Amino acid sequence: MINNQTVVKEFILMGFPVGPDMRMFLLGLFSLLYAFTLMGNGVILGLISLEARLHTPMYFFLSHLAIVDISYACNTVPQMLANLLDPVKPISYPGCLTQTFLFLTFALTECLLLVVMSYDRYVAICHPLRYSVIMNWRMCISLALTSWALGFLLALAHLILLLPLPFCGPQKINHFFCEILAILKLACADTHINEILVLAGAASVLVGPLSSIVISYMRILCAVLRIQSREGRQKAFSTCSSHLCVVGLFYGTAIIMYIGPKHGNPKEQKKYLLLFHSLFNPMLNPLIYSLRNHEVKGALKRVLGKGRPF
Repeated sequence: MINNQTVVKEFILMGFPVGPDMRMFLLGLFSLLYAFTLMGNGVILGLISLEARLHTPMYFFLSHLAIVDISYACNTVPQMLANLLDPVKPISYPGCLTQTFLFLTFALTECLLLVVMSYDRYVAICHPLRYSVIMNWRMCISLALTSWALGFLLALAHLILLLPLPFCGPQKINHFFCEILAILKLACADTHINEILVLAGAASVLVGPLSSIVISYMRILCAVLRIQSREGRQKAFSTCSSHLCVVGLFYGTAIIMYIGPKHGNPKEQKKYLLLFHSLFNPMLNPLIYSLRNHEVKGALKRVLGKGRPF
């Protein structure tokens, strides 16, 4: 029966069901937020590379998080803006699968990087005398590369399972980008196993790392409460609270999307949660780290001070 049907070579992203005036408003708003995302994460990368005081493991991992956030936005937002300009503009089949693969890679990598960053804070606060020995540069590079490699391989596994599926119509994806579950709904074959593997993978990748983060911060909290000086406690809470805010934003939206309870209109809810996840999260992360971190604010003042004429 599949042989008698037309094979889909391109998809149309339905995006957001709004009128022309609202589309123009959203185009301007999302373009502005996209610019802020690139600028904010670019500033973080620039500060870390220019300021010698930020050449530490914590900021090394933060630079990788900024790269992931820029990649997140660049993977989904341009296509979303193009769809707001032309709602019926198609995306090719290879382009759609590439977008899916890159989104999964960046999402999984960020998930693992947040675990690595919590481990870094755990070692820094709970084992300060051994910190430079444990978190040496070789270890830091290994942890960062492992996060990227695992993210790539796990995303590749989902792509390999997606490639054999036939698509023979309809060609409209009820989303603003090629999200894997939305694509599976269009396949002309039984996708039950694929959906189970996606949800099982999301549960394992989210629950396991989040559990390790929670355990790390429980130990960190106990160690911070034992610090005698008020200044030492404030510094520890300052760096940890920034990371906890980012963890809460990332894991909170991801858990609700993939393993949370279903009620109301889950398709539309997931669409807006993914919008928050792929556009607002990358924009908020540099703001959280800059506003709540005295070292980043100090580095920004020093860099701006160097550029002022005498």
